[in-house]
Amino acid sequence: MVKGAVTESIARQLAWYFDRNGYVRRPRPERRADAAKGVYRKGYEVRLTAESRAELAEIRRLLRAAGFKPGRPFRKALQFRQPIYGRADVARFLEMIGEPADA
Repeated sequence: MVKGAVTESIARQLAWYFDRNGYVRRPRPERRADAAKGVYRKGYEVRLTAESRAELAEIRRLLRAAGFKPGRPFRKALQFRQPIYGRADVARFLEMIGEPADA
């Protein structure tokens, strides 16, 4: 598959995971302006939630097929979170699944 060319099926599946219980984290501009350089490190991030290891593997496969570099997954409660880091990748992910940039 050509990098950047995402099939409708992949986009639809990732959109389903995002709509189910995914979310976007953005930096707070006021904290960035007030904090000393290097202290406030929060950036742009999409987090998709997996309810099992098998679902996590599927999400990671879909992200790679869509040309994303998945971050390191982590556990939260009884679920797994799969982050996608970076302002450009967050914007591209939201555009791909048809969500507004301020979602």
